[in-house]
Amino acid sequence: MAFISFLILCFVIGTDIVFSCQNTDDFVDASSPGDIVIGGLFAVHSEMLHPEELPIKPVIQNCAGFEIQIFLQTLAMIHAIEMINNSTLLSGVTLGYEIYDTCAEVTKAMASALRFLSKLNSSEDVVEFKCNYSDYVPRIKAVTGASYSEVSMAVSRLLALQLIPQVSPASSAEILSDKIRFPSFFRTIPSDFHQTRAMAHLICESGWNWIGVIATDDDNGRFALESFGVQAMANNVCIAFKEMLPAYLSDNTFHTKVDHAIEKIVKETRVNVIVVFMRQFHVLKLFKKAIERNVNKIWIASDNWSAAVKISTIPNIRQLGTIVGFGFKSGDMSTFQDFLRNLHEKSTGNNKFLREYIMLLSVCAHLEYHDFQTCISNQSQDDLLQNVENKHQIWRDDFLNANIEPGFIHSTILAVYAIAHAIKGQCKDRNCKDPSAFAPWELLEELKKVTILDDDKEIKFDSNGDMSTSYDVLLWKEIDGHMEITTMAEYDTEKGDFIFGDEEKKKEFMDLKKVQSTCSQHCRPGQMKKVTESPHTCCYECVYCPENHYSNQTDMDYCYRCNNKTYWAPVNSTTCYRKTIHFLSWTDWFAIFLLLLSTFGVVLILSISVIFTKNLNTPVVKASGGLTVCYIILFSHFLIFLSTVFFIDEPTEFKCKTRQALFGISFALCISCILIKSLKILLAFSFDPKLQNFLKCVYKPIPTVVTCTGIQVIICTFWLIFRTPFVKQNFSIPRAIILECHEGSMVAFGIMLGYIAALAFICFIFAFKGRKLPENYNEAKFITFGMLIYFIAWIVFIPVYATTFGKYLPAVEIIVVLISNYGILCCTFLPKCYIIIYKQETNTKSAFLKMIYTYSSKSVGSVAVSQISLDSKSSSSRATVSDSCKSEKISVNGNCHSQAPGQTLIKGKVLAKNTARTMARKRLSSI
Repeated sequence: MAFISFLILCFVIGTDIVFSCQNTDDFVDASSPGDIVIGGLFAVHSEMLHPEELPIKPVIQNCAGFEIQIFLQTLAMIHAIEMINNSTLLSGVTLGYEIYDTCAEVTKAMASALRFLSKLNSSEDVVEFKCNYSDYVPRIKAVTGASYSEVSMAVSRLLALQLIPQVSPASSAEILSDKIRFPSFFRTIPSDFHQTRAMAHLICESGWNWIGVIATDDDNGRFALESFGVQAMANNVCIAFKEMLPAYLSDNTFHTKVDHAIEKIVKETRVNVIVVFMRQFHVLKLFKKAIERNVNKIWIASDNWSAAVKISTIPNIRQLGTIVGFGFKSGDMSTFQDFLRNLHEKSTGNNKFLREYIMLLSVCAHLEYHDFQTCISNQSQDDLLQNVENKHQIWRDDFLNANIEPGFIHSTILAVYAIAHAIKGQCKDRNCKDPSAFAPWELLEELKKVTILDDDKEIKFDSNGDMSTSYDVLLWKEIDGHMEITTMAEYDTEKGDFIFGDEEKKKEFMDLKKVQSTCSQHCRPGQMKKVTESPHTCCYECVYCPENHYSNQTDMDYCYRCNNKTYWAPVNSTTCYRKTIHFLSWTDWFAIFLLLLSTFGVVLILSISVIFTKNLNTPVVKASGGLTVCYIILFSHFLIFLSTVFFIDEPTEFKCKTRQALFGISFALCISCILIKSLKILLAFSFDPKLQNFLKCVYKPIPTVVTCTGIQVIICTFWLIFRTPFVKQNFSIPRAIILECHEGSMVAFGIMLGYIAALAFICFIFAFKGRKLPENYNEAKFITFGMLIYFIAWIVFIPVYATTFGKYLPAVEIIVVLISNYGILCCTFLPKCYIIIYKQETNTKSAFLKMIYTYSSKSVGSVAVSQISLDSKSSSSRATVSDSCKSEKISVNGNCHSQAPGQTLIKGKVLAKNTARTMARKRLSSI
C-alpha cells in the first residue's frame, strides 16, 4: 500500500491517553446525522482552562466563559440546516452536522479539524497520509466557521490538505483572501480591507486625524491593525498610539496590559477617538476598567463587537462616550426568532451547548439582566456541574432574542445555504445519499460558481472567495435609559461611500464632527501646515500662506501658488486676485500735466511761426536763416512734442515703435538745422582766414541736413527691423502689472541717443566759437546755452532712467524730452521774438547794418592794430632787406612809404572804416 496511515485517538480512557475525554464522540458538542455531513467550528467558550500543576501534559482541558452570541451562531447553523432539510432544495438528500467548540484556541480547533480529516466510517478516526487525496472521502464535506480569523487561518491550512471547503461567517482578516495560502477558504462577509477602509473614511469625514488603536495580539489583530494603518495613512489620519492586548484571557499579563492601555488613553488628552479591534470578552474587560477611570471618548467598534448586547448592557456604559461600529449586513430574523421560541422543546441529547445553556439558566436566573449575563460568562464547565445540583430548570425566551447579533446570524445562515447550493450542483446527476458520491475538492469547485438570493438580490463569491456585502454603520444610543444599537447608515463597499436613510440619520453623523480629535488645531483657509519635529504628519503648526500663495481649504499641506504672473495674493490669502494693469494713462494727473506742457510747446511753436511769418522780411528773420529753415526747425520741434503723446496711455506695438523713432529723427533734424545755422554764423563773423576756408568747405546746408538726418533714419530703420521695441509686462511690483515698452535693444537705443549727443556736441563747439557776436544779436551764445541745457538734461536722465521703474518710467523720458526741446526752442527763437516784438527799432536794415558795422569796425580795427604792431616788431628783422626805409617810414606789405607816423595811423583808421563798411554789407547779404 503506497501510503502511510496513522491513528489519532481522542477521548480514550486507558494507558497512554492524550485527551481527558471518555470517547471520541464526546468531543462533538452538537451533531445530527445526515446523508452529507457539514462540520462547524465556533468559539462558544471564550477561553480554555490551563492546569497550574506541573508537568503540563498534552491534554485538552475544559473551557470557560460561555458566549451567548456564538452559541446563537451555532443555533443559526442548525436552524439553516433544518430549513434546508425541510425544503426541496436538495431533493431528498439530508444534511447532517458536527459542531465543535474551539474555545477561541487554535490548539483545540486543530484537534477538531483533525477529526474532520479522518476517513469516513473509520471506527478509529484514522487520518490517512496520502500523496493524492482526490478519491479520499473524509468525515465531512465542508466546514462552517471558525469564529475568529486566527483560528480560521490555522484550520484552513489543515483543511487545504484535502481541499475541504471552509465557509466562515465571521473571520474577516484580509490575508484570508489570499487563494495561494488559503485555497479552500470562503466567507460570507467582506474582507477587513473594506472594514478598515470604511473606518478610515468615517474618521476622515468626521475631521479626526489623531486617534488611538487597541487590538488583540494575535494574527487577526495584527493584520487588522496593519490594514487600518495603510488606510489611515491614505486618508491623512495619524495613529497616536497602538496598544496590543494578549489574545487569551488566561494570559497572566492581560490585566496589566489593560491597565496600561487605559493609562495611555487617559494620558493622551488630544486623542478623543479610539479604534478597537478586539474580541467581545476583551472589550468587556477593557470597558469595565475604562468606566472606573471615567474615560469619555468616541469608540470605533470593529465587526467583532459592534453589535454585542452583552457589552451594550454594561452598567454605566453611557459614561464611556459615543460608540460607532461597523456590523455585517443583516437580513430577516423572523424565522430564526421563531426557532428560538421553540428551542426549549428540542432534545438536548445531541447538543451539549443547549444543555449547558439550560444549566446556566438554572444557576443564574435569579440575577438582573447584566449580572445574569456575567454569571453565564463566568461559569466554567466544572463549576457548572457542581452548581447545577438541586436547581430547577428554567427557560427564558427573551434572553436569547435580546442577544441576537443580526449580522453574524445572517452570515452564518448564508454560509450554510452557500454550501447547500454547491451540494445541489454536485447532486444533479449523482446519488448523493451515498457519501462517496463526490469528493470535497469537487464541492470546492462548485462553490466558486454558486449564486444565492439574499433579500431578492443575487450574491456570489468573488475571485478571492469573499462576499462583498455592505456594512451597517451602527450607533449606540441611549433610549429610555437603555443603550440601543441602531443603524445610522450603510457603507457601500463597491462605491466606498456612506448611504443615509433619512436626514435624521445624517444629522446623527454630522453630530459626530463636533468632537475634536486632532494633534493640532485645524489650519484655516489662508494657512498651511508646517511640520514640527514630531514624526507624525498630523502634528504641525499653522502658518500663513506667503505672498502670491493661497489656500482655500482647511488643513492644507501646502499653499497653492497663483497660477501665473498675472495674479497675486497677499499674505494669509484664500484666493488669488488679478493684478491691476498699470500704465501712464490719459487720466493720470501727471500725464495730464505733461500733456499740457507738450500742448503749450505746440502753441508756442505756432505762435513763433505766426510771428516769423508776419515779420518775414525783417533782418532778424532773415538772419535766422530765412523762413524755410525756421519752419523746418519749428516743425522738428513740433514732432518732438508730438512724440511725447506716444509715451502715454496703454502701450501698443505701434506706439513702442513710433515714439523713439519719431523723437530720434526729429531731434536729429532739429540739431542738424541748428548746426548749419552755427556754421553760417561762424562763417559770417569769422575773421580768421584759415577758419573761413574750412567753414566754406563744410558749409553745405542741404547735403549736411540730409546726411545728418539720414544717418539717424538708417539707425532707427535697422533698430526697428532687427531688434524692434515691443510691449512688455513688468512684474516687478507685487500687486500690479506694469505695461511698458521694451526698447528691444538698449544698444540701439544708446546709439540713437549717442548720435544726437554727437551732433549736439559738434553744434555746441561751433556755436561756442561764435559766442562773441553783437550783443543785440548773439544767436550763437543762445545756441550754446541751448546745447548745454540739452546735455545737462540727458546726463541727468541716464541714472534716473536706469533706477526708475513703474508706470511713471515713460514720464521720466517725457520730462527730459520736454526739457531739452523747450531749452533749444526757447534759446533759438525767444530772443528773436523778443527783438521782433519789443525792440522793433533794432529790427531794421539800417539798425542791423549799423550794429554789424560797429562790430566789424571794432573787429577790423583790432585786426589792423594787431597787424601794425606785428609789422613794427618785424621791421628790425627786415632792415637788411631795404636800406631806403627809415625809422619814420612805415612798411606796409613789404613796401616802404615815406610818411610820418601820425599820417600812417590816420590812414590805417580810414582803411579800417572802409573795410568795415564793405564787410558789413557782405555779412548782411550773407546772413
